[in-house]
Amino acid sequence: MALLQTQHITKNYDNREVLSDVNIHLNQGELVSILGISGIGKSTLFNIIAGLEAPEAGQVLLKDHEITNTTGHISYMLQKDLLLPYRTIMGNVILPALMQNIPKKEAETKAAPFFKIFGLENTENLYPQTLSGGMRQRAALLRTYMFSKEVSLLDEPFSALDEITKRQVHSWYLQLMQKIDLSTLLITHDVDEAILLSDRIYILSGTPASITQEITIDPNLKKQPDFELSTDFLVYKRKILNLL
Repeated sequence: MALLQTQHITKNYDNREVLSDVNIHLNQGELVSILGISGIGKSTLFNIIAGLEAPEAGQVLLKDHEITNTTGHISYMLQKDLLLPYRTIMGNVILPALMQNIPKKEAETKAAPFFKIFGLENTENLYPQTLSGGMRQRAALLRTYMFSKEVSLLDEPFSALDEITKRQVHSWYLQLMQKIDLSTLLITHDVDEAILLSDRIYILSGTPASITQEITIDPNLKKQPDFELSTDFLVYKRKILNLL
């Protein structure tokens, strides 16, 4: 049984079909990317999965239970970290709990152990403007995780980082996923990023948009030193660019 799946999702805007019969699934512990050109409907699909928008047809299932058009089940992180500058890092991280009417002290107690796991030791009482871009993203990811520990939807979460920091955060995030058994759906325009991070990649294309290809990345190839510079990597990249 898949942890998360969409079944036959269709979405219209202004009597125009933008998503048609979209079927994807995410297994426990996987990172799955959705690739497509700008405006194709990737964020719309995420909004439907998160329950922020209702589809014209189809279902969203979490552990085989329908959650279509209901919020509070799936965590969702947008491109910007959206940390509130007037709240400490702890204050930002516990916001989802406070919104669920969990008392502040209880929320802080639940969040405290994860600061070390997320590499945020001793930042609890700091403010966002004092942190580097990479550390701010870690704080935003922790806040996302505290909302829902089962599935994280990440919409271009690393695009604002410089190339060196981005690669460091990539490596850290993959290690984190293994440590806490996290499952992730990722939107990205970065083909290299998708290949390096993903277990599987869905190609969203066409008018209306649908899943036109599913690509599985060989986990043994990803373990090779300098995989990003290898012929195997370039084969994946060429295939994806041709599909896009």
